[in-house]
Amino acid sequence: MEVALLIDAGVFVVNAGSSSLKLRLIDQADEVAFDAELSAEHGRFDRHELADALTSLNTVGAVGHRIVHGGTTFTRPVLIDSTVRTRLESLSSLAPLHQPPALAALDVIGDLLADVPAIACFDTAFHASIPEAAATYAIPAEWRERHAIRRYGFHGLSHAYAARRAAQMLDRPLDELRIVTCHLGAGASLAAVRGGTSIDTTMGFTPLEGLVMATRSGTIDPGIIPWLQRHAGLAVGEIADALEHRSGLAGLAGTSDMREVIAAMDAGDVDARLAIDVYVHRLCGSIGAMAASLEGLDVIVFTGRVGERAATIRESAARRLRFLGAELNVRTNATVAGDADVSSPGAAVRILVVESREDLEIARQVREVLRTGA
Repeated sequence: MEVALLIDAGVFVVNAGSSSLKLRLIDQADEVAFDAELSAEHGRFDRHELADALTSLNTVGAVGHRIVHGGTTFTRPVLIDSTVRTRLESLSSLAPLHQPPALAALDVIGDLLADVPAIACFDTAFHASIPEAAATYAIPAEWRERHAIRRYGFHGLSHAYAARRAAQMLDRPLDELRIVTCHLGAGASLAAVRGGTSIDTTMGFTPLEGLVMATRSGTIDPGIIPWLQRHAGLAVGEIADALEHRSGLAGLAGTSDMREVIAAMDAGDVDARLAIDVYVHRLCGSIGAMAASLEGLDVIVFTGRVGERAATIRESAARRLRFLGAELNVRTNATVAGDADVSSPGAAVRILVVESREDLEIARQVREVLRTGA
């Protein structure tokens, strides 16, 4: 099929996670022409169920795979071939929950749609542009060089889309805006975006660093880990499991569901109140840090399931960020549905709510690779 026809045809977006396989066909008008979610417990999905889903598709011009980790090798979307596939597998240790399921989906769909070009789109790539001062950890050079330990950042597809959508909503050129994008979901991270480019972010070498999340601790004193090993007798695996799966909101409030935490707080639960306070404290402190990296601020964007749906979190954060010039319209914030400007009229820093659309960002990147051949 000629390149022009490939671009005009639909982009089949594949988002493989540790518990589900999300499939969407995005047509040339950026409308969703097909939408399905298959069960994939522990990253394993039913090949026959996937094959059945593909039979209902119209013309597919290309496949776009969301790949969480591109390491230092992949800093832009890339056409997948056997060499790329091998390199992606070598990065699995950096994202053990997400990389293997994505590669499994890549292999199966590659067999089922053998004649269709497949492009890998990376969550880490958007942050490849952050300066060395933001990317470098103050650890021994041997560790940094031998093991490529640096801040990679994640949720890049969501951050990239949210920043571009913010410029559209405000009818302002993206290259003149200083934006903090807040991807708040089960995983959560911020990005400082200047001129459409990421210059800082909160997640680091792994998705464990940064904000308080649903079950992840976010940033903690690294000295806690050897202390627990020496004085509590905990093994590395036990600590890692606790920080990844039993911390964050779950560790503070007993549930990882923000809706349940907010409801419990409203009912007077002390632990839930503390969980929200800790969550917002870390969020606001990190937004301030991102604003410092930008040397100013024009826009704050809330996206992701919590960012889009938890009006209480947005209101609590905005109240603490007035010193930056952010001001929330409480009534608009409480009733928002879909993309919206929830700022008070005349506020110096705009506050936007943007639906997370990684699928549209992947489709855009796929078309660009087809168009340029790079």
